[in-house]
Amino acid sequence: MPTISVNGQTREVEAEDDTPLLWVLRENLGLTGTKYGCGIAQCGACTVHIDGEAVRSCSVPLSEAVGKKIATIEGLAEGGVLHRVQKAWIEHDVPQCGYCQSGMIMAVVALLKEKPQPTDADIDAAITNICRCGTFQQVRAAIHAAAKA
Repeated sequence: MPTISVNGQTREVEAEDDTPLLWVLRENLGLTGTKYGCGIAQCGACTVHIDGEAVRSCSVPLSEAVGKKIATIEGLAEGGVLHRVQKAWIEHDVPQCGYCQSGMIMAVVALLKEKPQPTDADIDAAITNICRCGTFQQVRAAIHAAAKA
């Protein structure tokens, strides 16, 4: 039985090695904050961190996640305190329907780790998550606010 580290906890999962990490998180571990969008790594709704890097979990087999540190939206807030990106999302009224937001937030957290003061061009290059509600202007404003926080 494979063992993975998710949000700082070691978990044994009963799944085949080729099972997409997305389904292991949602179905085996009950971490449903990570969403299924397209299944082909294009929309970003399923974005999580593996060893600090933003990845589309629908395209990562379980076998590639073993031995690495996985972080999901459920593990972002520490001690009940929201992450600065989550706070900026609320302050800038980013979510409409909210479906894509957990993946978008995880992508932004990875961007700010790599580029603490991103330009608009940096944001455009790194945040390729799709939001059908079209809240991209609020996303950009929230990213700049989180960068300043």
